[in-house]
Amino acid sequence: MPCCIECIQTAEVGIVERCGKYYRQAGPGANCVCYPVDEIVGVVNMRVQQLDVEIETKTLDNVFVMVVVSIQYSPIQERLWEAFYSLESHKLQIRAYIEDVVRAVLPTQSLDDAFESKEAIALSIKRRLDATMHTYGYLILNSLVTDMTPDYRVRNAMNEINASKRLKEAAAEKAEGDKVLSVKSA
Repeated sequence: MPCCIECIQTAEVGIVERCGKYYRQAGPGANCVCYPVDEIVGVVNMRVQQLDVEIETKTLDNVFVMVVVSIQYSPIQERLWEAFYSLESHKLQIRAYIEDVVRAVLPTQSLDDAFESKEAIALSIKRRLDATMHTYGYLILNSLVTDMTPDYRVRNAMNEINASKRLKEAAAEKAEGDKVLSVKSA
């Protein structure tokens, strides 16, 4: 039986099958593989990876918001079988859980409350992903709500409201100043 040397890169682990069945893991460096019985069928990247997910959802006060969530994760060394064989696409699975949590939480909050509770939303996502993705061989290291942007018309309206509020305050301050000057001059 001919043996071949297969090289696996640093921070990666090869998955070796023997006659189509999982046989072992091949670590970084040179690995002896007996062809045609053994075959490296894939490689699992062991580095910390990041997945950015954009979700559009509606808040309690009917404002559409674009939310960007970043998840940092890595495969669990002891659960590489699950990480390689359990899911066809771990990224799609993670994305689906993020969308589910965001679309469950944000519609119960007003826009202002949503901005204030970005940490709580990120923590809810991490808890949900931790429990689920561990069974598939992935460790969720961190979850961050990196951006929350309302529709541009809402942002413009909010800016106009703030501008008019500041102009009103400025007019009141000017009137108070004029009153003080007229009292002093009299």
